[in-house]
Formats: sequence, C-alpha cells, structure tokens
Amino acid sequence: MTFGFAPASAAASTSAASANRLLEPAEWAAAGIPLLRSPREVVSGLHARHHPQPATAVIAVLDPDERLRASASFVRRPAPADGWMFRNVLLAQLRRIIPHDLRRRTPVRTAVLLYCREGDARWTEEDGAWMWGLRDACTLHGLRCGAYITLTRDGWQVLGEDRGGRRPHSASAPEPFATSEAPPPQPRTGGAASEILRRAAAAR
Repeated sequence: MTFGFAPASAAASTSAASANRLLEPAEWAAAGIPLLRSPREVVSGLHARHHPQPATAVIAVLDPDERLRASASFVRRPAPADGWMFRNVLLAQLRRIIPHDLRRRTPVRTAVLLYCREGDARWTEEDGAWMWGLRDACTLHGLRCGAYITLTRDGWQVLGEDRGGRRPHSASAPEPFATSEAPPPQPRTGGAASEILRRAAAAR
C-alpha cells in the first residue's frame, strides 16, 4: 500500500463534488416538497420540546395527520457545510428514533428539519447542504422529504415557501405545547350543578 498526497486534480474534483452537495432554493421548490398544514404549530412544538440554540438541528418525523411521532436534536459540529456529511448525521438520528419504511411502496411518514442558526432568514449554502442531506436521508430511510425550517433571531422561516413568523425565534423561551398535544381537561367538580346531581343520586 502506498501513502501520499492526492493529486491537485483529485483534490479539485473532491471540492467540486462537495460544492454540488447542496440544493438551491429553486431546486428545492421544484422538488415537490409537501406543504405543512400548520407550520407554526409544528415549529412551536419542536421548539418547546428541544429549545434549540444556534447550531442546533432538530429532525422530526410526522404521521399523515401531521402528528409528531419522533424527534431528536443535536449540535452541528464546526466543519465546512457538506450535504453528504449532513445526510449521514440525519440518517443516524432517524435510525435511532424510528424504524425505516423501506418496505412500503409509497412513503407515509414525513421528516422535517428545523435548524437554529445565526444570521437572518435568507438562504445560505449551509441551508442548501442541509436540504440536500435531508432529501437523501429521507430516501434512504423510506420517508417523504418534508419542510426545511430555519430558526433565527428574526423568527422562523419555511425555506422555499413564503411562510414564517416572528415567534418562536432563536432567543425566545419555549412556548407551551400545542393544544392537540395536551392531555384532555379533567371534568370540573363542585358548584351548583354538581350539588344537584349529588342529591339526585342520593335520593335513588
């Protein structure tokens, strides 16, 4: 076995391949990514569960009714943005939190990615690398590729769509879970109506 430096041409081709492992906003929009019915509810729920800080990614799997089935958060390591590396990290997280759906002919569950970062909501090459990684990880795990959402100090933004909001943002405190995820309210006790029912039951 011989060790040595890779030729300049090989290094250049590797760099070019890495640069291609990202998706431009137009490519993402043309990919037919399914729209979230309630993006703010999804974002608020993930923010409340994971309270992400800058450089934190949250991968979540939703069922056809957009209910959360599994999620995980992790901190992005300081390294050049590379869609292939992001794909591997996302795939490892998906394998850890939920079984694959590769036996299905058509994906049923959808994976979405929320990434908290510095800067404003405009697309960056790092976002493009996350998009590439999310799409590829979903294919390898038998899931539909869902929305890519950024969380910055300006608020949240579903990239590729004209939808976003000011809260939550990267510095905000977690909000309460969505009503749909909260346990049903307990029946009230006491009061005049309860007293009438109690007396009626006692008279039987």
